[in-house]
Formats: sequence, C-alpha cells, structure tokens
Amino acid sequence: MSNQAETHEFKTEVKQLLKLIINSLYSNKEIFLRELISNASDAIDKLQFEAQTNPDILSNDTEFKIKLTPDGIKQTFEISDNGIGMTYDEVMENIGTIAQSGTAAFMAAMEQSKGDTLTPELIGQFGVGFYSAFIVADKITLLTRAAGSEKGVRWESHGDGTYTIEEAEKESRGTSITLELKKKEDGEQDFTDEWVIRHIVKQHSDFVSYPVVMDVEKEEPLPEAEQIKDKDGKPLGKTTRKVVKEETLNTMKAIWAKAKEEVDDKEHEEFYMHISHDWNPPLARLHSKFEGTTEYTALLYIPSKAPLDMFNPDAKHGIHLYCKRVFVMDDCAELMPEYLRFVKGVVDSSDLSLNISREILQQNALVRNIRQNLIKKILELLKGLEDKEYEKFYEEFGPVLKVGIHSDFENKNKIAELARFKTSKSDGKWVSLKTYVDNMQPDQKEIYYITGDNMTALLNSPLLEQLKAKNYEVLLMSDPIDEWVVQSLTEYEGKSLKSAEKGDLTLDKVDDDKKDKYDGLFKQLRLLLEEKIKEVKPSTRLTDSLACLSGDSSDMSAYLEKILKASGQKTPDAKRILELNMDHPVVDKINSIFEKDAAAPVLIDYAHLLFDLATISEGGKINDPAGFTRRVGELMTNAIKS
Repeated sequence: MSNQAETHEFKTEVKQLLKLIINSLYSNKEIFLRELISNASDAIDKLQFEAQTNPDILSNDTEFKIKLTPDGIKQTFEISDNGIGMTYDEVMENIGTIAQSGTAAFMAAMEQSKGDTLTPELIGQFGVGFYSAFIVADKITLLTRAAGSEKGVRWESHGDGTYTIEEAEKESRGTSITLELKKKEDGEQDFTDEWVIRHIVKQHSDFVSYPVVMDVEKEEPLPEAEQIKDKDGKPLGKTTRKVVKEETLNTMKAIWAKAKEEVDDKEHEEFYMHISHDWNPPLARLHSKFEGTTEYTALLYIPSKAPLDMFNPDAKHGIHLYCKRVFVMDDCAELMPEYLRFVKGVVDSSDLSLNISREILQQNALVRNIRQNLIKKILELLKGLEDKEYEKFYEEFGPVLKVGIHSDFENKNKIAELARFKTSKSDGKWVSLKTYVDNMQPDQKEIYYITGDNMTALLNSPLLEQLKAKNYEVLLMSDPIDEWVVQSLTEYEGKSLKSAEKGDLTLDKVDDDKKDKYDGLFKQLRLLLEEKIKEVKPSTRLTDSLACLSGDSSDMSAYLEKILKASGQKTPDAKRILELNMDHPVVDKINSIFEKDAAAPVLIDYAHLLFDLATISEGGKINDPAGFTRRVGELMTNAIKS
C-alpha cells in the first residue's frame, strides 16, 4: 500500500468489457442504481455473515442501511452503505477487475464453517454492476473502509482506461460511491430528482432486505412556542417550517422469502395487486421454496379475471425475476410457457446473474430447470382446484391453457386432463375428457368432436344427427385453438378422437339397393356442381336433414379454413363432399325428375339449392345469396300453384 495516489491501467479485458457495458449492456440507464443498491446490500450481507463468528466486527454500528444522497446543484449522486467495506488489496482485486468480488473465497469460507450459522445468498460479478454507473457518470469516486481496519481507500476513474487509488481517511466502515453525473440531454431523467429516485427504487429495489434511505425535505407544523400570535391568539405569518428528514424508500417486504404460513391472505392480495396491477383478488397461489442443486423461491398467482390484453401479441408475461430480492426483469417469458402467460408472480434465484440477458436465459440450464419445475407445480395447482373454482378459471383462461396441448409435447397429457369442453349432452356445462370417456356408450369406440365458431350451430349441426340417434356424446369445440388441439391430441386413454365432419363415420351400412337407385342422380349432381364439390355420396351422418357437407379425413375442416382466411393466409381451394340423405323424400322427388329427363334445366337449380342448404346448415355463407333467394322464391311459387 502507498500513501501516494497511484495510477493504474485497467487490464485489457476490463477495458473491452467496460466499453461493452457502457454502450450495450444497459439500454435502460436507471438500472445503474439497481446495481449499486445490490452491491451495497451484498456488502451488508457479507458483514452479517462475518459477524456470526466475529461479533466485535460490528462495533456499535448495527443499524444497517443504504443511503442515497443526490445533489441537484452539483449534479452528483452518492450511495453509501455500512457493510463490510474493502481493504486496499480488495479494491485492487474487486474494482480493478470485472467479475471479481471475492465471492468464490467467500463461498469457500461458508463451506468450511458448516455450522448452524445462517449463510447469506450471494451475487457474484460485482464489477459488472459497479461499472454500469459509467452509463450516467463522467467520474466515479469510491471511498471505502474495511470492517476492522483503521484506514480507508479512495479509488477514482473517468472510465477512460485508467484509475487512481490511494489511502484515505474515512470515519466509519463501509463504502460510499459518488457519481459526477453526465450532462442531462433533453427528455432524459434527472437522477437527482427526488421522485425519479423514488420511482427507480420502488420498481427495481423495493424488496431489498435493508432500508434504502434518503434525506427528504418536508413541511411540518411549527411548535406552539415558536409561533408568533396576535392578541387574540391567532397565528401571524407562517405556521409550518421546512425540515429535512431521513425517509425509507423501499418496503423491504419480500413476502416470498417468508415461510408461507407467515403470510396471510391480505398480504398476498396486496402483493398481487402491486405486481399485477389487477384489483381483483387472485384465484389461487403457489408459494414454494425449491432446494437441491439449485435453490430458488417462487410465489405465483392464478388471476381470477383475464386481462383485456391477454390475446395481444405484445402483452407482457407476468413473471418478475429477482436475484436475491433484487429486481432483474418484469417480463420473464423464459420462465413460463406461452400457454401459462397469465400466471403472475415472482421467482427469486440467487444463482442467476443480475446482468443475464434474454438470449442467455433461453440457453441457461438453470432457467430450464426452474421452468420445468414451475410448469409441473402450476399444473398440479390447477388440477387441485375445487370444481367451482376451476370452472371460474377455465371460463377465463381455458383457450390459452389449451395452447399447451399443441405446443408442449412433454406435458400434453397433463394439460389434456385439465381441458374442458361443452358437449351435445352437457347442457352448456364443461366436461372433462375423462368424464366423456367414462360416459361413453358400450359400443362406442371413438371420441367424437366437431369444430366451429357458433355453439348453437354446432349443437344443431346435421352432421351430428346419426351420432345423437345412437346416443353418442359429441365434443363441441368452438375455440380457434381447438383446431390445433385435435391435430396434436389424436387420442385420449386409448380412444381415438374422430371428427364428426371428416372421414367416414361408419355408423351404419349404406343401403346398396338405394345407392344403386340414386347412383345416376348423384353423378349428375356432381357434374353440375363440379366447381364446388369433389363428390356426391349417400350420407351415414344424416337422419332428418336433407344434405350436409363433409370432408375426407385428411382434409382441412371448414372452421380451420375460415380461421386461416380471416387471418389473411392463403388456403388451398379444397372441395367438399356433398352428402345426401337417401331416406329424405326430396331426394326421391329429384330422382324422379332426373329419370324422366336427365337434362332437365330444373336439376341445375336443385343442385345449387342442395349445396346452399348444406352450406347454411353448417353456419357457412353462400356465394350467391341472390340466386338462392330466387330459387327458393320459384319453389314457393310452384308449390302454391300446385
């Protein structure tokens, strides 16, 4: 150590990293304060750990705090703590080198102790966070004194590749960092403004476990003895005075760090409202501490109401990521899949770096492990809800949850168990796939479903007539995502899912005699409608209705085609199959006309009417409403005449 100021050059890698940090790492300048508060909190953690085996190190200074001192006139900002401080050599090691904070040595000391003493959680990479202050500062002065040392150390740098270090006087242990702020550009935040500082601390460091304090100017009433009054006792002049008092800016209420039995429902509701900005109380919560190769705490909430922007592609996820109670990000999509994006809450892991980027999060093994565990716990939480609570949840978030059946292969079956559908028998109530299977008819081999956007149209669809006649239940799938659900979920408990709209239902055998009778008519109708359909065939779906449209098992459903077209996507022009009910008298009447004159002009009108009726019955739109109206009008006229 030297009593004279020494000038040193940063190591080459430090210069490179410093340039990167200042220019790239922090796009949001206010983050510097989060980093410095985090470092100060870490220093107090280390002191408390040291004091467990050396109580005298605390002396009489046991009121731990982190103090902020802005100066708008001088344009400086100071942050000080009464933590463990640093020696000359530690400053050289920790501040002179990026990502060197003595944490490795500190963790080694913890390993050696192996006693009953509590061990603090540590955040490494002190240097990276410290240098983030150069985003807002032209010059940084650090004054520190290690606990148990008589002398302090001053370190200064303009971030230009060199720094000076010298022995200095400091009255008490701890560290103070003074920033000489850069000139503020138009539109930039003033980091000496009281309310700007309050906002930053509230957002980024509200749950740091030590008080973050600042001297604040306030007005208070003058004591009676100091007031000037007239003869009637009424005050003359001012009755208040300005005083400066120290105020704590953060709540320090890291409720996720408490044992769950120590947190009541009211505290949970207040905290949920704070992080979600949702004034409705949460429906359910998960409060767990995970221990093992990695340790982290999760406090997650299931909202009771869906947000208005739930289907907005730009809507944020609801998970706040913390590192030792220090805010890292509020939109951590990497911790929760898209189909659980409605979950709100906090994940606090001491093993992650404060400066981790989203790109690194996506590749981080620890993050993947946390994600897997959280998904498992959330799905278990949902499965354990009472029927009425789950129904409330599903009404709000069912369409989003079902996305997981398509997107999360690993958990597809678990999510399928949570899926609910209305059916042809449920009278508007939700039914699980398990309940459906339990209620299947003895001779029923498959799970039948139909997709579309109108529940009433689905329930009354002609496609379901034969299924209803056999007392088979049909799932009514009216959410757009259901089209992707059935592509991924091809079976459940060994039962195949079968579309009521596509493929041969094989419910009844076709009467071969009738098929032969109408074969000529069906071929003629196919020729007349060749631009619209690919086949006309006897229906095994219909019992009462005249006609319906179906598709081959590999065809796109009418609803999926409608969804894709509505989203602006081009779809192949797939022709449908026109199915006719051979037991319907109209088919027999049309066949009589065909047998008398296969070229009768009226057959053209009947062919188009059959197609239009089938289209309308499935809730579709006909291409020529005027032509349809004309044909129906002529039919009515002829019927009245006869």
